[in-house]
Amino acid sequence: MVKMGNSAEKKAGTGFFTGVRAEFKKIIWPDKKATLRQSVAVVVISVAVGVIIALLDYVAKNGVNFITSI
Repeated sequence: MVKMGNSAEKKAGTGFFTGVRAEFKKIIWPDKKATLRQSVAVVVISVAVGVIIALLDYVAKNGVNFITSI
């Protein structure tokens, strides 16, 4: 048997979006200066981690080449 939706179920759906709207009003968005500072930090850390991974890869590659050439 197929159960038909009623108005109570539809009202619960609209209540969800009302709750989402209320939660969005509670968000404190960062200002432009904080956003820029955090973005620069992410880029700098990403580049630093990339360099570290590249160095480890280089050392590992040369280490394996050295071991296999013996």
